[in-house]
Amino acid sequence: MATIKITQIKSKINAPKHQKLVLAALGLKKIHQTVEKEDNAAIRGMVDQVKQLVSVE
Repeated sequence: MATIKITQIKSKINAPKHQKLVLAALGLKKIHQTVEKEDNAAIRGMVDQVKQLVSVE
């Protein structure tokens, strides 16, 4: 299965609580941290909710 790399590029300090929880569920804790996840609809939906805080490769 294909994977995508998700990197947190902005701080979550001023983000709403919901977005902080989504970042935690993705496994992102610090700025410039990168995680690899399977490319499926659930992960794409989570990334779409925090698209201003992350970059996707």
